[in-house]
Amino acid sequence: MENNVETSRNSWKYSAIIILVVIGFILSVELAKIYYSANFDQYALPSFCSISDFVDCDGVAKTTESQFLGVPLAYWGIFLYSFVLLLLGADKLKNVKLFKFMEVFKNKYHYIASLGLISFVISMILLCVSLFGIKKLCLLCACTYVIDLLIALVAVVGIKGSFIGAIKQSFVDFIDALKPIPYRIAFVVVMACACGFLGWTYSSAKFSPALKFTREYLKFTKPIPENIAPKGNVLGSEAKDAVVLEIYSDYKCPMCSACNHMLAKIVKEYKNLRIEHHAMPLDTECNKYMEQEFHHGSCIMAKYSEAAQMQGKFWEVNTLFFDKKPTTEDEVLDVLENSGLDLDMDKMQKDAHSAEVNAMIQKDIDYAVANKQIGTPALKMGDEFEMGIKGYHELKKWVEKHGAEPANKLF
Repeated sequence: MENNVETSRNSWKYSAIIILVVIGFILSVELAKIYYSANFDQYALPSFCSISDFVDCDGVAKTTESQFLGVPLAYWGIFLYSFVLLLLGADKLKNVKLFKFMEVFKNKYHYIASLGLISFVISMILLCVSLFGIKKLCLLCACTYVIDLLIALVAVVGIKGSFIGAIKQSFVDFIDALKPIPYRIAFVVVMACACGFLGWTYSSAKFSPALKFTREYLKFTKPIPENIAPKGNVLGSEAKDAVVLEIYSDYKCPMCSACNHMLAKIVKEYKNLRIEHHAMPLDTECNKYMEQEFHHGSCIMAKYSEAAQMQGKFWEVNTLFFDKKPTTEDEVLDVLENSGLDLDMDKMQKDAHSAEVNAMIQKDIDYAVANKQIGTPALKMGDEFEMGIKGYHELKKWVEKHGAEPANKLF
């Protein structure tokens, strides 16, 4: 009678877990599709689960938090559910020569309960990151979190000691499985291959554009090295037929600072590229389109950088402001006076408050807004505007697309 009860319970557990795993697998495949579209298909339409700024699967997929060791979390989910399916079929698969190693999984439900619990704990960590870090929620991800919990709860039914018992037994079984030398060697080989593969995915960021972008971005958050620090009023080629990359930026914008560093570097790598700067301060002091204060102090810096241009020192002052970020006019004057630059401070102050400089800034702001560029940085080449910072390699592709030629081109 007791055996019949156990057989009936195991049959119910088997069927329930199969259903849950299939649902989890389908959700993970759909998440993998969303991840691909969000990161690799520039023409993809928003997915069905991108409902608002908060409930946004696409937005979550574009963050570095959507991967682990360079592998998208959706792929980890596919692996997890596939492995659970293998565990469920261990009794039959071990009789197949190719899957003889499945004989080491003597207590499959203990393993499944342990995996389900571990996956759910990780899921809760990911949920906290999503809610409090990214501040976006992926509904499909949340569904897989519930699936992981249900798999754990179903698998643990009838196991002595509940989850603690399941984890202890799984550990004992794992140690026993490694006792035969062939299995021990196989495990070492598999782990070496897995570590090698994960090392490659993490270092190359082949499957995670967000990870690659973040690494590139962080490199340019440091001060510009002296050997590429721009000087004078012209950055790059002075030729009339030069390819021109225009930037609309704000001195209080962190991404503008990194972008400024990128431009100082990239102009050294192309012989016919010129960078032209335009002021786009997101400051109510001089930006009539701003409904509320955002980057207070960026306007006074924009005025003084334009005034520096009248003394042939635009790019030096431009870089200085990004590094120091003064807010008030007194702070701006202090930074300039201690910069070591040969500046006529009386003329600088007079020019900064002149109608000419004000008109230049207003003209840049009006043009950017007329072209629907209301944020910073905004990059323009030809008739093409791009909002936001690009990764350095993407930036190089963009300038080459518009005709920039590498300085070290051999042919």
